[in-house]
Amino acid sequence: MPTVALTPTTTRLSPLLLACLASTWFVWGSTYLAIKWALVSFPPFFQMGTRFVAAGLVLGAFARWRGARWPDRAQWTSAFILGALMLGGGYGATAFAQQSISSGLVVAFIAVVPAVVALFELPYGVQPSRLETAGIALGLVGIVLLTQGEGFGASGAGLVSMAVACTAWCAGSVWAKHGLPGGRKLELAPGAAGYASQMLAGGLLLLALSWGAGEQPTLPPDPRSLACWFYLVVAGSLIGFSAYMLLLQRTSTALASSYTFVNPVIAMVLGVTVGGEVVGAGEMLAAGIVTASVVLLLAGRR
Repeated sequence: MPTVALTPTTTRLSPLLLACLASTWFVWGSTYLAIKWALVSFPPFFQMGTRFVAAGLVLGAFARWRGARWPDRAQWTSAFILGALMLGGGYGATAFAQQSISSGLVVAFIAVVPAVVALFELPYGVQPSRLETAGIALGLVGIVLLTQGEGFGASGAGLVSMAVACTAWCAGSVWAKHGLPGGRKLELAPGAAGYASQMLAGGLLLLALSWGAGEQPTLPPDPRSLACWFYLVVAGSLIGFSAYMLLLQRTSTALASSYTFVNPVIAMVLGVTVGGEVVGAGEMLAAGIVTASVVLLLAGRR
């Protein structure tokens, strides 16, 4: 991956970028349920760590087969910084929180990512356009409506964990694009090798956390949990995370973060089709508002 801070934002969405958006919107929308089911056999840090190490090894082997150059020391340093924030903090803390808090509260926290990203970008002189600001605000309104009626009973540890997850993910997203505070750029290896190094670095850090926490997977694992783990490796990591990093390179962070408004709608659809839940008129209205917010983000894209 080239230096993301210097990659210009595209003025038109190519088929590749549209496919990447679809991956973060629809694939990631299904991963929350998969994480929850996988927790039956795989503890949070162990689950996330093995998931990203496996995905990183597969993607790294593919990159080497295509003749990609392996990362140098500076690129590995960047991979560990971004891996610690986005995978260790973002994914690890989210999985930890899902042990004790409702899915509605997870959605509510994830939905504020575009607003927090906008705050993180202010020191870099990046301000959202009026349409982007309107899209962020409208999306938050839709998420509030969508989560009405959810059980919001949660442990203090779960709430703190989700706050850590959102802050770490937003910091990693902004620093990947603009560099560290003070001007140091974070440069990953080009293309798939860069994504693989970030997954490996973040996965190893998560496994260290798992070892420190004394986590033990349930063996033999529950068949559904094992199937969900494989789904997270392929769809959530190899496809979804790689798509998100590509979006950070070539579009605005507001557009790249638009998945946070779409994912709850996908989760609602899965709840109806898989979980047997009933969706009322209020939820349908909220889904329409969320869709309108994404349209505004697309229209206000720099």
